[in-house]
Amino acid sequence: MRDYDTSVAFLGQWGRFQLMVFFMLCSTIPPNGMSSFSLVFVTDTPRHRCLVPEVNLSQDWREAVIPMEEVNGELERSQCRRYRLDVVRNLSDMGLVPGRDVNLSSLEQEDCMDGWSYSSEHYQSTVVSEFDLVCSESWKQPFTATVFFLGVLVGSFFSGVLSDRFGRKPVLFATLAVQAVFSLALIASPSWEMLCVLFFFIGLGSISNYISCFVLGTEILTGNARVVYASMGVCVAWALGYMMLPLIAYFLRSWKDLTVAITVPALLYIPFWWVLPESPMWLLSQGRVAEAETIMRRAAKMNRVEAPEKIFADYLIYANTPEAKSAQRYTFIDLLRRRSILATTVILCFVWFTMSICYYGLSLNTSRLHSDPYISCFLSAVVEVPAYSSTCLAVRFLPRRMAVALVFLVVALSLFFIQLVPQSVLEVAVALEMLGKFAATAGTSLLYVFTAELYPTGLRNTASGTCTMVSRTGSCIAPFLLHLNVYFKYLSYVTFGSLAMVSAFVMLFLPESFRRPLPENIQQMHKRQSVTCPCITRRKTSNCVTVLESQL
Repeated sequence: MRDYDTSVAFLGQWGRFQLMVFFMLCSTIPPNGMSSFSLVFVTDTPRHRCLVPEVNLSQDWREAVIPMEEVNGELERSQCRRYRLDVVRNLSDMGLVPGRDVNLSSLEQEDCMDGWSYSSEHYQSTVVSEFDLVCSESWKQPFTATVFFLGVLVGSFFSGVLSDRFGRKPVLFATLAVQAVFSLALIASPSWEMLCVLFFFIGLGSISNYISCFVLGTEILTGNARVVYASMGVCVAWALGYMMLPLIAYFLRSWKDLTVAITVPALLYIPFWWVLPESPMWLLSQGRVAEAETIMRRAAKMNRVEAPEKIFADYLIYANTPEAKSAQRYTFIDLLRRRSILATTVILCFVWFTMSICYYGLSLNTSRLHSDPYISCFLSAVVEVPAYSSTCLAVRFLPRRMAVALVFLVVALSLFFIQLVPQSVLEVAVALEMLGKFAATAGTSLLYVFTAELYPTGLRNTASGTCTMVSRTGSCIAPFLLHLNVYFKYLSYVTFGSLAMVSAFVMLFLPESFRRPLPENIQQMHKRQSVTCPCITRRKTSNCVTVLESQL
């Protein structure tokens, strides 16, 4: 039986049909980049202090009512405490001067009984200032981001199941609608609890339409168009949305206005329903050969080429053959049956987990990195474009194991060195964090390739999906790890760097896949992984079927 790419080769690779599919699908990606990282601005914590109501206080006491605290070796006004207001009022009425007539350290302190006053230097409002997620409620700020990533985790699992059941196109547009509707409902949320529920569904819709879009494009396009779309198209489109976010947020300082601005463009995708086709490969897997041929004939007409009389006729014939019925099926259990494969899976899950923590931790930390959060976020987005470009070069010329280990080392060293940078040269600290973000972005792309090359054909999607699911738990934890800087300024950097250093070491215990044939079954994978110590030379197996890496 001819494979799909051979059957549709008459279309060519970069005709009008392929260009239409490429750019229309890529145009749906930027809102995902904006939505995922809008948390940087929407949930940021502005500078704040206890609100002092309009009472009869002298100017000296109004300035001194907020006590000084030592934060990371520097004295700052407290954000969560004030001197007892009734005592201060009495001292002010008596005409006493703070510091001269009254020892402030002897005064009793209290919590912010009247709420907080928030700085408007960068934001008119955020979720934090809207619902007072500070001081004793500060744990709710990272938890809000965690709920979003929990939605991403759940969406990563269910999007594949739904798209396999109902098709790529319906799931793409349904989840685009879910993301848009719940994002607009966000601005009317009456409570923080309801806000979290809405964020969960926004995360679910965001990742689901991204995955559906990615799969739809890779199944429709062929050859070089497929490679460019999968390796650069969706990644650069994501980075483009990420870069647009701080520009929009700079002019819209209210979190509600920003949410509306990044959601409304979803309405532009409604007409795409009548233009974008369903995946012919999915239709063939469902036995709907006539519909798949109809799509291909329309594509041939658009590309101005002649379609053969029967395009997919042999698919129905093959489906009823003993060969097709006896094809070996793999399940998740096959990842656990052999010790060598289990060890590989556990190591890959750990490095995926670490890479996700580093990537999202560095991405969400941009508002704290520089005095201007908009500049920091834009720089964090810009470094993703050269990171994806360098990944394409690394995939062609570098061994996988060495490339990913090197990426982890760059992440670890850049984060460790940040602690040594004096406060007076903040630009160096920013450059080091951007270097870590560059490496984490490139490493994420490399892990997709490396993971797919290690597993046999029937187990490749299951293994990649398992590793991706585990990595999502890392993105859920990342907001809380960033919160560690409350206890020590560089504690989150030390945590990220330590995990990256351990991951660089354990990478050495994975088999190499660079310029080696892709395994076709469990037996071939087991033979390749029978020796996992990197210092022992591996023996080449002669019974492996040669598969070009470019076909992946």
